[in-house]
This record gives sequence, structure tokens and C-alpha cells, in this order.
Amino acid sequence: MGKVLIMPCLDMKEGRVVKGVHFVNLRDAGDPVECARTYCESGADELAFLDITATIEKRKTTLEAVRRVAEVTTIPFTVGGGIASIQDAEAVLEAGADRVSISSAAFRNPQIIDQAAARFGSAKVVIAIDVDRNPSLPSGYEVYIGGGNTATGRDAVEWAREAESRGAGIILPTSKACDGARTGYDIPLIRAIKENVGIPVVASGGAGKMEHFVEAVKEGKADILLAASVFHFGMINIRELKMYLAKNGIPTAS
Repeated sequence: MGKVLIMPCLDMKEGRVVKGVHFVNLRDAGDPVECARTYCESGADELAFLDITATIEKRKTTLEAVRRVAEVTTIPFTVGGGIASIQDAEAVLEAGADRVSISSAAFRNPQIIDQAAARFGSAKVVIAIDVDRNPSLPSGYEVYIGGGNTATGRDAVEWAREAESRGAGIILPTSKACDGARTGYDIPLIRAIKENVGIPVVASGGAGKMEHFVEAVKEGKADILLAASVFHFGMINIRELKMYLAKNGIPTAS
């Protein structure tokens, strides 16, 4: 087992960090710069910044906010939301991001994955997949786009495989059913994707207690553990989480 990484996620709306449940009912969680600085100081290994309404509002990621966060961030920093072209991705990377996360645009135009991987390298390309349960599909999971609002009819595992084949370096699936509920990650989803790709998979959506992080690694085989509300609202301390993971035989970065 390689070292598991802890990734707090800054869901952004109107310049503020927010967090909801099942992608709705958002509440304020603070200033992104202060949040980023705090996470860097508290032992986080990675940071995600997702402009969650950019795609719905048909606009680009707010680059000024990316720049401000990048100035205080000392760990790898992934930015997503509203990235619809290679030019958008380049602008985000130039603003200080280490990776770009692409979701709806990659689904609508899969060639953007090939182009981004060729231009920037696979290590900088994250494909985010919003997912909900659909027992009629082979894996039981369906891809959603447009901020998780539009069903596509596409099997989530099949799409993850295609994304990898086109050059994606990381897959970031988020379960709508579990998002923000704090009842645990969608372990079958994470495991199904991990068993079908050969690149890192992020566990996202549903962490509520430390045991959930252990389950994501031991049962879901996740490589990166993403969470938001439990970190934003002080329910789980990252250094204490790392000690807990170590006690359960899961190595983490220092």
C-alpha cells in the first residue's frame, strides 16, 4: 500500500467556501485564502478548489480567487469548475494551480482529455465524475453532468475507463447519494472504479467520522481521501486523522 493523501476541498461560490448536502442547501464555510492557509499549516497533503456553479452559470473559473489561494498554498493544488477548453486549463495552471479538474466539458467533448494530457502531461489532468445510483446500468452507477443536475445515461465505470485511456492521471468520483451526508463514502462506487483503472482514485462525498476514511482505503482501495465539511467545521483534525489512519495500518504522508 502506498501512502494515502488527505485532500480538503474548497467548494467555491461567489468568492466564498460553501458546503451543502447532496449538492444543494449550501452554507458558508469561510474565506478561501484563510481556509487554504489553515489546511497547509494543519498537515493536508493536497488541496482541491472547485468553482461549483461555474458550469451551471456558463462562466469560467474565477481566476483571481485561484491566484489568491495559490499565493498561500504550499501543497499540490487542483482547480476545477468551468474548465471547458485547453485555453481555460492553461489559464488556471498559469494562475497557480498544479492540476486541472475537468468534468462536464470532458464528458461532452472527450477529446479535451487527450489534448490536455498531451499538452500538460497526464499528472496534471484530473477527471471528476459526479455519480448517482442507477441499477439499470452495468456498474449500478450513472454519470451526471452540469453540477450533478443532468443524468447522461452513461455508466460511470465505463466512463472512468475511457477517461484513463485518453490520458487522465486521476479519477475523482463524487457520489450524489452520499455527498455532505456524513454517513460514509460510497464504497462500492470507489472500489468499482479502482478495480477498473490503473491510476489514482479519489474518495469523495460522505465522510463524517474517521472510520469512514479507513473504510475508503481498506474497502474502497482509494488513494486520496477528499473531504470538506468535516474539516471546514472542525469536526475532524487532519493531524489526528493521520494518526488514526496510522494506527489502522494505513501509511500517510508526513
